[in-house]
Amino acid sequence: MSFTAVIGLQRGDEGKGKIVDYLAEKHDVVVRFQGGANAGHTVSVGGKEFIFHIIPSGLLRPQVTGAIGAGVAVDPDVLMREMEEVGKLSTPLDGRFWIDGRAQLVLPYHKAEDRWEEELMGGIGTTRRGIGPAYRDRYYRIGLRAIDLLSSRSLEGRLRHSLDFNNQILGARYGKPPYDFHEIYEFLKGFGDRIGPFIRDVSVFLLEEARKGKNILLEGAQGSFLDINFGTYPFVTSSHTISGGASVGAGVPPNAIKRIIGVTKAYTTRVGKGPFPTELKGPEGDHLRERGGEYGATTGRPRRCGWLDLVALRFSAWINGISELAITKLDSLAGMDVVKVARSYSLGGKELLYPPLDLSDWHNVKVNYEEFRGWGEIGSIRRREDLPREAKEYLNFIEDDLKIPITYISVGKERDQIIVS
Repeated sequence: MSFTAVIGLQRGDEGKGKIVDYLAEKHDVVVRFQGGANAGHTVSVGGKEFIFHIIPSGLLRPQVTGAIGAGVAVDPDVLMREMEEVGKLSTPLDGRFWIDGRAQLVLPYHKAEDRWEEELMGGIGTTRRGIGPAYRDRYYRIGLRAIDLLSSRSLEGRLRHSLDFNNQILGARYGKPPYDFHEIYEFLKGFGDRIGPFIRDVSVFLLEEARKGKNILLEGAQGSFLDINFGTYPFVTSSHTISGGASVGAGVPPNAIKRIIGVTKAYTTRVGKGPFPTELKGPEGDHLRERGGEYGATTGRPRRCGWLDLVALRFSAWINGISELAITKLDSLAGMDVVKVARSYSLGGKELLYPPLDLSDWHNVKVNYEEFRGWGEIGSIRRREDLPREAKEYLNFIEDDLKIPITYISVGKERDQIIVS
């Protein structure tokens, strides 16, 4: 058996969708293990783009079986829409797509709470997709899971309990009217009728597939610095985005995951609030945003752009146990006279090779850069040795610092614009 995990090493938006789609050609099963519709994994094939929010990115390949693990927060509306779209673009999903019965449901009142909390408190820049409130209900043990859709009695009881709790929050904290039980109940019954045949124990399914010798790909969402424990808290998501979350979210033993691919852009971006030591706020940042098309796949918000940060990457490579790297959007740096990489921070007279623990210190560090000469267009190149000397020096510096080989280099958004080294 072979389990491979694909993990974002930055703050999300690293290009994981393209890497997963490429790897899926040689994998039998692709599993999303955490996050929800706050993700936006973009795959470009033949000039057409598809953005995956919940369904695994590899499902555009008709030979691939997809699964949603127990760690995913499932928005019924988004899931049904994506199932229909993927079925039309590829082949029908019947028999090649599964949803773990343990997966949590994101309901209308979760999205309403997320929206109102952002407006009330100024927020942390969430996507307003209801992910935080849905995960909160999981840990309060009042959430609804996919398996509840298969029993009217279970669905009714759990929905009443969850709705009572959430309606009180909507009224007391936000001054909003309650959601109607019968309206949501009837909606969920219809949703259950639609996806009931796809619900199963995904963990056991993966065990059975592994015993058959199948190659299984575990797809993460967001990035390591948005992890609920190890990210730039409180400017984080509500799930475990690091490689340890792959085991928990998909239901596979940690020692089954033999290969962990860390995905990073050739520079750094961030959507929403939170510290960003290498951020470029002037014309260089604007140029990089336009050149790289740096607008959120889920929200459309412009992404903040900056230089690659090896201080952050060293830490995320460590906590994820990265065995190899995928560098994306190297082509977006083409045409720049100078390209910089953060090699360390300075704080209080000390040099830092890893990020500070206190969030406030992130805002006070001085960044120490290594500079490289820029390079020209590279979108048509398919061999690493054919890259411009300056681009090769840039990649070699990253490899030497992190002591991890770069095995995939994306030089454009299309599926075939990739170098395997």
